[in-house]
Order: sequence, then C-alpha cells, then structure tokens
Amino acid sequence: MATAVNKTAHPFDKQRLETVLNRRFFYAPAFEIYGGVAGLYDYGPPGSALQANIIAEWRKHFIVEEHMLELDTTIMTPAPVFETSGHVARFADWMVKDTKTGDVLRADHLVKNVLEARLASDKEARGLAAQPTKEDEKDKKKKKKNVKAAPIKLPDELVNEYERILAKLDDYSGPELGELCRKHSIKNPDTDNEVTDPVQFNLMFASSIGPTGQHPGYLRPETAQGHFLNFSRLLDYNNGRVPFASAQIGRSFRNEISPRAGLLRVREFTMAEIEHYVDPEDKSHPRFGEVRHVVLSLLDRHTQSAGSTQLVKMSVGEAVDKGIIANQTLGYFVARIYMFLLKIGINPDRLRFRQHMANEMAHYATDCWDAEIQNSYGWTECVGCADRAAYDLSVHTAKTGHPLVVRQALKEPIVIEKEVPEFNKKNLGKKFLKDSAVVQQIVGDMNETQLLNLKEQLSKGTATITSSDQRTFELTAELLTIERKTIKQSVREFIPNVIEPSFGLGRILYALLEHSFWCREQDIERGVLSLPPLVAPTKVLIVPLSAKEEFDPLVAEVSMKLRKAGVFSRVDDSNTSIGKRYARNDELGTPFGVTLDFASVANRTMTLRERDTTAQRIGDIDEVIAVVTELVDGTINWAQACERLPAYDGVQAVE
Repeated sequence: MATAVNKTAHPFDKQRLETVLNRRFFYAPAFEIYGGVAGLYDYGPPGSALQANIIAEWRKHFIVEEHMLELDTTIMTPAPVFETSGHVARFADWMVKDTKTGDVLRADHLVKNVLEARLASDKEARGLAAQPTKEDEKDKKKKKKNVKAAPIKLPDELVNEYERILAKLDDYSGPELGELCRKHSIKNPDTDNEVTDPVQFNLMFASSIGPTGQHPGYLRPETAQGHFLNFSRLLDYNNGRVPFASAQIGRSFRNEISPRAGLLRVREFTMAEIEHYVDPEDKSHPRFGEVRHVVLSLLDRHTQSAGSTQLVKMSVGEAVDKGIIANQTLGYFVARIYMFLLKIGINPDRLRFRQHMANEMAHYATDCWDAEIQNSYGWTECVGCADRAAYDLSVHTAKTGHPLVVRQALKEPIVIEKEVPEFNKKNLGKKFLKDSAVVQQIVGDMNETQLLNLKEQLSKGTATITSSDQRTFELTAELLTIERKTIKQSVREFIPNVIEPSFGLGRILYALLEHSFWCREQDIERGVLSLPPLVAPTKVLIVPLSAKEEFDPLVAEVSMKLRKAGVFSRVDDSNTSIGKRYARNDELGTPFGVTLDFASVANRTMTLRERDTTAQRIGDIDEVIAVVTELVDGTINWAQACERLPAYDGVQAVE
C-alpha cells in the first residue's frame, strides 16, 4: 500500500518556494552581478530542463497528435508588417506616473493591487483572515519585525463596489481607469503620491534593420505574424486543403511597463502558438466528439459584466451548444488546452477559463477565452485561445496584393448571376496612366451592393471612387461598364478564419512550481517539488552509499542502462548523508531515486525510493530499472510498482 502524504500540513509559503528556486538555480535575474534589469531572467539547469520537458510534451500533445505544420520564423520584423496587423496602433497598455517621483505604473495593475489590499485589510478588521499557525509565529520571530498599519473596516457598500470593479477590471478603458483612481483616491502605494491620468504605451521594442537604419523594425511581441505571412506556402504544402494548423515555439518580446511579478510579467519570454485555419462557413471539428464531455470551470463575459466572478462548471459540448463558446473548433482547443495543463501537473481546482469582455478583446478577435491559473499573485492568464476570424490574412492581402486565400474546387459547379465590371483599358490607361491599376483594384474589391451603386452613378453620367489613401478618381461609361451576367463557378475562393491557442510557457512553468511545492509535515524546512515524472528536470537520482571503488562499475552500469532506456538521471556521490542527498533532490523535483549499497555489490539488488511518500522498494537491479523506466514513461503508477517490487525493510549488507 502506498503511504498517504499530507501536502497541506503547512500553508503555502511563497518566500520558502522562492528560496528553494533561487538556491537550486531554477532561474535568476539576468545580469545580476551588474544590478539586473527588471523583467529579464536566466534559467538555470533545472529551470531549463523543466521548460524543455514542458515544450517536449506540448509538441507531442499538439503538433504530433494534431498533425500540425511546424514553423520557425524570424524574431526581427519589418515595421510595415506590424503597421498592417494593427500592432503599431493598438498593441498598448495604459500607464500612469507618480506625480512626484515619475515612477511608472500600469494603470489596471495599480487599481487591482490597491483595491485588493483594501479588501484584505477589511477582511482582517472583520476577523475573517486566517489565524496564524504555530509555524507562522516561529517565522515571525526569525524575521525582522515590520511596522504594519492597523486593519481598516470598510462600509459594506464600498466592499461590494470594490468587488464589482475587480470582477470587471479588464473591461475598463484608460479614461475609466483614471476616473477610478480619482474617485477612490488610488495612489502609488510605494510613495502615497497621486498619479497622472492614464496614457497608452506601446509594448513593442523598436529597432532597425540594416547599417543605416533605413528599414525600421520591431522585435516581435508574438509569433503569429510569421505564420500568416507564410500562409500560401503552408497551404501549398498541405495540398491546398483546409482545415490545417501551423505551430511555432519561439521567443517574443514585450516592453512591459513595470514588471514586478517574477516570471509572470517579463520582457522576453518563450511562446508556443498555434494557428488553426478553418472554413468560415464550417467551424466544426472532426474530433470534437472526443472532448465534448470535458467539464471546465467557465467565467463568461456576461457574468463578469454583472460584477461577479462566480464560476460555472459545464462540459465543452454544452458550452458550444448554448453558444457560450463560439464554435466547435474553439471549444475543441479549449478542451485540449485543459487536458495539456492537467497532464503537466497544473491543479484543476485552480484552473479556470475566462471569456474576454468587449473592451479587452484584441482588435482581431471575435471570441477569446483565457486559461487562467490561480497562484500567489491571483488569477493569471497563461494561455489565450482566440477566434481571430479572417482579420490577419485579409489585411496582409490588402496591403501586399498577394492573395492569402483558399481556392476550393467545387464538386458541382454553381451557376450564379452577378454584376461584372469591365474596363476599357485603352481609355483607362490614357486617363489615369500608372494609377490605372489602383482604379481597377478599388472596383475589383467592391461587393455586389457597391457595384450596383456604382452602376447607378455611371448611368447618370459620372461616378467617383476613393482609394485607401483618400485619393479620388472620376469614372465614366467610356472607361467602365457594369453588366449583370450569368457565371458558372467551379472554384470557390475564400479567406480562412483562424483559431489561435497561444501559450506563455514561463507563466505556466511558474504556476506549476507553485502548485507542486509543499513542505513535509514533520519538518517545514524540508521543501518538496512534486513535479510529475513527465516534466521533472531529472527523473532518477542514483545514490551510491559508499565512495569505494568497488561501487564504480555498478554506478556506471546503472547510469548506462537508464541512459539507454531514455531516462535522464544524475549521480550524487557527494560525501553528505543519504538523507541530505535525497532532501536536496526532493527540492529539485526528482521523482525517483535508486540506492546502491553493499548488498548491491554482493547480490545485485537495488532500492527504489519514491519522492513524495519516501517509501522504498527493493529488487534486482535490472528489474528496478525496468520498473523505474515504466514509471517515468507513465505506463504504470507507484501503486503498480509496489506490486512488482517488495518493500525495503531497511536492512542492508554490511561491509
């Protein structure tokens, strides 16, 4: 029987976790010996391995299983690309400044932090805060005493108003955030100074391409545009068929206003993004039936607009059927995101999907759901899943003249009647010269209603059309005629819609570390990271009990056999006690350990230790290696391993 483990004996302590992560070098501030730069971090060996393992599982779960087309596009991007996509004009956050110090703060974060602090103070004043434990009291004695303001009780109506504001905070515009600061006397909490009205700040890092700077550019804030600009090639690679998806894992950059939340708000980070192209007239998904039973915690836009954060448990199938989630393909990916996050170790009780409200919706999206993971900083968006409609492909087509479209042969030709413009190109060229192509493009882009209107104007003598740069052109019947014709259409041409799941891997990694951390019931100083074997940086620790030479061949054999089985292992032959060696690797999240003692030398037996329970089993070296390989692969669990290997009674052979 597996030993029960109490992981909640001690309340979560972020400071203890940060101490462990710093001591074991999961990550650290970049350029630390130069004083560091806010929002930039370097990953150490365990952090790098953890991220690599998350990415490896992401590739299996999405790219391999969904037959996606993987890309690797450039980070440096010419300015016209982001001007066309709308990022130059719209990719911004609202910021305020301290009126005396000039410190810059993100407006929505300022409102959130101040109001949450006031609500926490009110809760403490009402006696609703959690009572301190004995361990908390011990910690207080160890730490330097801080002067803390007395808790303040708020009027009930103000508590309700603060809660309503926080529930719909993402829906406030910049001016509305400024009004909230004035109405509720929200100041810089670090200085107690007033702040300015919010102004927009573009989050992209500007740069230039070439030695003379003649080509302005930006570091990409997302990988998506690299997908869209290569759409024609991807479509051709996929034999001209939709639906299909492209995927990319790579670095992105955002010049965050005031990054203060560790890995949750950084200026350089790794993203994993999918662009799934679908027929706008059919957003069903062939595998939707496989996930429609998956139950999610949903927070829709209507609930938030009403000032509530009440979650609703609902299956993906029901949410799509009721129109809460826009379509099957969007719902399919929401479910697959949920399944991935659970697989790598995210606590499902601390995971929700929140729908974007009107004001926060990206300029390209028609519906969007964020996978938010609860942690010590609150609910944090870690994955966005948006229906980008045809926005991106449409604007790049219009800008470049390169048609990013699907041409689909119809099984049966369609006979339709439509208005068809015909130019007298000789007369057109004489009158407009090089602008002839512009005139033809304007008319060619018109829909049926616009062509009928233009036809009516021409019947009266002249008609005026306007280009995108606001130039006007006057047309007559000598230049253009529009006639209604019967056309046999054998090819359907359309711009596909895009469903985009976008993952912030650093945020997921940090949330996973918080969800995995706990301290042993009998000793709060012994921290443990219960990372699943699937993503743990090191899978198996090899612990020789002695440094004598007779152990060397066995250590080499076990290490080699684990390596051949594809199991990443490390040898700890330091001169510290075996207990300290295991405790050190519990902090690193290593799920299993094998110990080689003098009985191993004599009898070729080896013990296997499980991290969370510290339970140990024993068996022949090759059998233990076979069991631990299956544990790491996920084909068996610890209870099944215990059925294969007898318990270790603690007796070992003496020298």
